[in-house]
Amino acid sequence: MWRYAKPTVVVSECLGFSPCRYNGDQLNDEVVQKLAPFVQFIPICPEVRIGLGTPRETIRLVKEDERIRLIQPSTGTDVTEQMNQFSVSFLTQVSNVDGFILKSRSPSCGIKDVKIYSSKQKGPAAGKGSGMFAEHVLRMFAHKAVEEEGRLTNFVIREHFLTKLFTLALFREVKQTKSHHRLVEFHAEHKYLFMAYHQQKLKQLGNIVANQARLPIEKVFLQYEQTLYELFARRSRRNSNINVCQHMIGYFKNELSGEEKRYVHELLEKYRAGKLPLSSVTTVIRSWAIRYQNEYLLKQRYFQPYPESLLDVTDSGKGRDY
Repeated sequence: MWRYAKPTVVVSECLGFSPCRYNGDQLNDEVVQKLAPFVQFIPICPEVRIGLGTPRETIRLVKEDERIRLIQPSTGTDVTEQMNQFSVSFLTQVSNVDGFILKSRSPSCGIKDVKIYSSKQKGPAAGKGSGMFAEHVLRMFAHKAVEEEGRLTNFVIREHFLTKLFTLALFREVKQTKSHHRLVEFHAEHKYLFMAYHQQKLKQLGNIVANQARLPIEKVFLQYEQTLYELFARRSRRNSNINVCQHMIGYFKNELSGEEKRYVHELLEKYRAGKLPLSSVTTVIRSWAIRYQNEYLLKQRYFQPYPESLLDVTDSGKGRDY
């Protein structure tokens, strides 16, 4: 029913594209494999691109005089400047990217929890931070969908990442049309999805679309885009999703039997308690929209913000939370 945009995603090359890890290994990541038919991947290995080769001696982040350096301990080579120059050059060329999937704990690509050492020599880590390439990604693209492959095994994190990724990609397509009509359609289709993320930002987006000040369409899209990034800055909350479901259930208050109403509210309480995924509730509501031919609800991307083939409620078990 829905047409999805094809996001452009920069991905660490070792995650299924090339045996380019420091030891010559390649990791076949399940999330990356499932995404492959639906996105345009741009594989990149920053370490190979700055000439370190494969296999190679390991590199590490070292704190020297309050500055973080990227050092190859076995040779003493400092590749900080090469990595910084490559990162800025590469990221400047991929300005239309919608997201990133980077290798966790990598001194170049890790987004968080990368070990930082106090010296080039062997010893315990003195702290943790971001890999050097990833730091540039976060500085230039923090508003995009950015995650590590390890964290994407968590259902809640993966759900937010995919929702943000495909929504931003679709908006990018709409923005290119410079059509106010297309923007109105986009906003209407995402009303309940945006409500689940941030009700105040939803209202701001509605005011921008209304364009009472009669601003040029380019400025309208610019304001909408900035507010959309702010809306997706954090994932949707359980209470917000419950509020959205209650809004949608209200469309059928005159059609549903008392037993049907009790049933869906029981599902909502189980979702509130973390015992069911949200899809257990939304599937029922969508079936009512089909039965009673509620065209407005049937157009809501809240029911399926990304391709159905990517829906997977499996979870790593770390911080399990439906």
